[in-house]
Amino acid sequence: MDIRNILQSIHPPRGEEELFDTLLERKDLHIERIISRGQTTPLGEWYDTVKNEWVVLLQGKATLEMEKGKTLHLSRGDSVFIPAREKHRVSYTSINPYCIWLAIHFD
Repeated sequence: MDIRNILQSIHPPRGEEELFDTLLERKDLHIERIISRGQTTPLGEWYDTVKNEWVVLLQGKATLEMEKGKTLHLSRGDSVFIPAREKHRVSYTSINPYCIWLAIHFD
């Protein structure tokens, strides 16, 4: 059993891609750390996941848009539950400080 600090060993993205780091993978559970630095979902595209998702923003600021019209402005420590098949997109992530997300996907 090893101790791992999810706030350490972070190298913020320098290009256009977010960084995804799987922390735990099980049959019905996926936990990942996501590092964003200005990345957003392309206009007109939506995430439409088949699993429930709970995310917490550990650092930075971000904005999520729900297809049904709701906009969520997240700051450090804010969390949100997104039910499976609820279309959503990321319309803003801060650059300084960059965003550190903890995302839990489950059935």
